[in-house]
Amino acid sequence: MSIKLNSISVVSSVNKINKQSGLPFIIAGLLLSIEAQALPTPLAVVNTDIQVTTNASAPLTAINSEPVYNAINNNTINDNGSDAISKSTNAESLLADWRQQAQVKNLAQHTTWRRLLYFIDEKKGLFSKGKSISVIEDSDFFLSSAGRQDSAAELDAMLVALASESVMPAGSQRSNSNSVQCRFPARVQWLAETLDIDNAYLQADCSEFEEWMAMLAPEQLSIMFGQEYLDNPISAFAHTLLRIDSPASVADSSQIHHAYALNDTVDGNPDDAFTVFAIKAISGGYDNRIEIDPYSEKLAKYLKEDERDTWTYQLDLTPSEVQQIIRHVWETKDLYIPYYFTTDNCASEILRLIDVVRPQQHLVSKLPYVVIPSDVINLLADEKLLVNTVYTPSDSTARQAQLNQAKQADELGYQTLSKEQANQIKSENLNPASSISKDGKRLEPPAITVSDNNPLDRHPLQRGHIGIGQRGDNAYIDLGLRAGYHDTLDRPSGFPQFFDLEGVAATLRFYDTDSNSNSPSSVELQNFTLVRGRSFNPVNSAKKGKTWGAAVEATRINDGSQQEGRGHLVGSAAFEYGQSWALGTPKAGSGEMPPQLCYTFATGALQAGRGINKGFRVGAGINAGCLYQINNRLRAQAELQLPYWYHGSSDQSDVKGSYWQPISTLGLQYDIDKKQALRINASYDWQDRVADNDDVKLSYMRYF
Repeated sequence: MSIKLNSISVVSSVNKINKQSGLPFIIAGLLLSIEAQALPTPLAVVNTDIQVTTNASAPLTAINSEPVYNAINNNTINDNGSDAISKSTNAESLLADWRQQAQVKNLAQHTTWRRLLYFIDEKKGLFSKGKSISVIEDSDFFLSSAGRQDSAAELDAMLVALASESVMPAGSQRSNSNSVQCRFPARVQWLAETLDIDNAYLQADCSEFEEWMAMLAPEQLSIMFGQEYLDNPISAFAHTLLRIDSPASVADSSQIHHAYALNDTVDGNPDDAFTVFAIKAISGGYDNRIEIDPYSEKLAKYLKEDERDTWTYQLDLTPSEVQQIIRHVWETKDLYIPYYFTTDNCASEILRLIDVVRPQQHLVSKLPYVVIPSDVINLLADEKLLVNTVYTPSDSTARQAQLNQAKQADELGYQTLSKEQANQIKSENLNPASSISKDGKRLEPPAITVSDNNPLDRHPLQRGHIGIGQRGDNAYIDLGLRAGYHDTLDRPSGFPQFFDLEGVAATLRFYDTDSNSNSPSSVELQNFTLVRGRSFNPVNSAKKGKTWGAAVEATRINDGSQQEGRGHLVGSAAFEYGQSWALGTPKAGSGEMPPQLCYTFATGALQAGRGINKGFRVGAGINAGCLYQINNRLRAQAELQLPYWYHGSSDQSDVKGSYWQPISTLGLQYDIDKKQALRINASYDWQDRVADNDDVKLSYMRYF
């Protein structure tokens, strides 16, 4: 391969140079061009489109050639001959040395290098993970046109570009934001350390990047966990972000106005319907968005607007590792990267960033296919990467602590508490109690007992169970599996109070209907839940918000429209709206609500299935119940459902078109430990036209 001398540049230069004094320089340039043609060009940079700029107005594109030689040729014209030859020789020597080191150390396949290019090799999962290709589709992220598929091509292109820039005069390439040193500071930093590149060759003037780094002044990183929040479905499974601490906020962690928040979130269209938004967020239909905001503003949103307690864990990273992570964020913050709500989200991105500076940790590879923020917190704890835990109560928790104290004083006779006074304490408008100072610049030291919602204390989110039971005259064995998350009978530690959300759960039931055989002769899908949840915001607490619930599932029901109605599997969608009340005595000195809960809902439901009368029924009614925390290990929940079902009118005298169908249920769970429990469920269908009214089951629950 040859590199052609730019004849136009030469002629132009000849006209500008004195004929007698300029001849040696022209000869030197020609010799230099011939020498460059004789040097081999590696296949790694063949057919690449690498943009290297010699000055702000004259971009130099290398196609089928190495840009370092073109840059050297241009410098031959602009500098004196001896300097050009010296720089050319030096650049070629540097490039040869760097290439040799890179080959010996196999840097092209080094874990860190591939992670800097967004190759996620360790995780075999859904969508983009585990492919031998970079997740980044934006061509601006690569110097080589083959860089997305070939980390070796991208490495060689980086080395060529760095060698080219090493001979650029001050005021040209070195002051240009298009310099690879300005565009890819994390790559350059790693290569400089790995190849022992002298800082004298890395003197680009990257003013925009340097101003950004000076603004953040990154010295320490912490991961902030905002607890689960059902009133916003996008935040139902909690959220994590990074707190970037400057030297000032490291010295005094309460000075939050000296810190920044790095938040990775979905760049969704707020005008999309919720169903469309959810599908796109799960399937990668939206890109992710990296937000960097003052930490005090971001924290205020969680504590004040959403009323979510937060837990902040300092990451055990050195200042140099922190700065390298932030350099890498600079490289990727404006790129279009697909966002997957369940697999590539706010939590997994934090682990990917840590993996860049800790190649030996392989954190992303240890994640399950579905990534939950609290899983990431627990994984980081298992990997000994968390230090200095800080609990920050939300504004509603701070108000609840005041309400608890006032009620206790009233009960003890120290002072009276009128309804008006209680409402004033509960009001977010009248009571400014907050963990953040009035000027929004610092955190006030918490004066309350820490709530029992640290995600490090939670049970594992997946759950399986095996149960034995009796329905009417039929004995059965139950096998069930839940992908996540938590219901009101589960061990409550590590979750918001009264948190109730389950997703993707199924139960198979094996009936023993033949008394002469020990093996079941009938198998039924008892239930398949896509999602089911309830949000409890007791009216007598300091929490704002409503009490509501929703469920989408396939479930087995008794059809009460026909005489001796049988059980049928139906698709069901239901919505509940009502009120709830917290009762009992809260934990002393805490901002927790009282431990007992009672509630009532107005309900509506639509069910459809082949076996039931006319294939559908529409229901409306009332659900009422109570949850009782007997002690730290034992809980009970009782509920009465009173739906009125309508199938449509019927000409048959023995078929009812509409009817009441009261059902009472009782649940009791005893926690053996964090991962094991025993549960009893009992129900009775008070509709006299159905068979097998009663159902009692004992289950062993295993969390994993």
